[in-house]
Amino acid sequence: MPLALLALAIGGFGIGLTEFVIAGLLPEVAADFRVDEATAGWLISGYALSVAVGAIGLTAAVTRFNRKHVLTALMVLFIAGNLVSALATTYEAMLLGRILAALTHGAFFGIGSVVAANLVAPEKRAGAIALMFAGLTSANVLGVPLGTFLGQQLGWRSTFWAITVIGLVALVGMATLVPSQPVDRSGAGLRGEVGAFRSGQVWLSLAVTTLGFGGMFGAFTYIAYTLTEVSGFASSSVPWLLVLFGGGLFVGNWRGGRAADRSVPRTLAVVLAGLTVVLAGFALTAGSQALTVVSLVLMGGFGFATVPGLQMRIMTYAGSAPTLASGSNIAAFNVGNAFGAWLGGLTITAGLGYTSPLWVGAGLSAAALVVLLVADRAARRAPVTTADEADLLAVG
Repeated sequence: MPLALLALAIGGFGIGLTEFVIAGLLPEVAADFRVDEATAGWLISGYALSVAVGAIGLTAAVTRFNRKHVLTALMVLFIAGNLVSALATTYEAMLLGRILAALTHGAFFGIGSVVAANLVAPEKRAGAIALMFAGLTSANVLGVPLGTFLGQQLGWRSTFWAITVIGLVALVGMATLVPSQPVDRSGAGLRGEVGAFRSGQVWLSLAVTTLGFGGMFGAFTYIAYTLTEVSGFASSSVPWLLVLFGGGLFVGNWRGGRAADRSVPRTLAVVLAGLTVVLAGFALTAGSQALTVVSLVLMGGFGFATVPGLQMRIMTYAGSAPTLASGSNIAAFNVGNAFGAWLGGLTITAGLGYTSPLWVGAGLSAAALVVLLVADRAARRAPVTTADEADLLAVG
């Protein structure tokens, strides 16, 4: 394993911690700035919107630059954003810090996926991407509970100081361990990157990502209500149940990367089918605490097992200009997150109960599977135009 992948994983850990830990600290932050819950919630939703903007806009702006230099610059911006949050004396300053940190999120994972893939042999690229995303999943399993505990014991600002330090460690690691990666001028530059979107397979990949991740997060967004109101768990048990979910994310990401290195199409088809079955089964058995625990772990496992394969698929069909397409796929993850949560909320508002988001998730996952199968069938019928596409079809 190249040590450079470890540096990328540390950066992913810090970014994941920044995204998720605020949920556990929101009451303390709201009380400190004297704002209501809805206003404080913009520290989460504003972050998500900024991720999508940065994933496309910021990535497009830096496509012609050396990817190593871009990643280190993004980490500097990430450190600055968390430093602003740690020092914020007003709600507006805190929101600014969140936005600055979020702008780096999508671009970091989009560009980092390309860098990680280039660090290893072609047959190990999905595993390398999975290793970088392991930082994000580790943030869910370990970082969020520890970060929340730290913030509750020493004040919420201490958590953001800790994240700032993590960002500094990642910055030093990337600056010293990641090799220089100049852009291939034959397909680089904004025009070349935008040209990748002439491929229908790139757009189909984005659709699969939006629907597939919308399926998991449509269910996950309201999972606390499902656990307490349907499964009968105490509210105090929810954080520990979410640790189990995070464990599923970690294992799913790792196993999904290994499987995608053998066959991207087959892995995505199996995982999306599995996710559909798990979410439907969860909805049917949510009244059982034992089965709920199993379903929660499997939901995380199948949900995040899609990530390495989805990134590999769109990067492959983008050919020699994968950076903007990769960043757009990160944006698609977040669009799917918002879309799934919106649909799940509609079903609850309509009085369909707290298992209805699970059915929404199952439906979206099934739709993602259908789009994937149609896309793969079209890919097999289409003429192979690049070596990368030939590689993808060969492993299918």
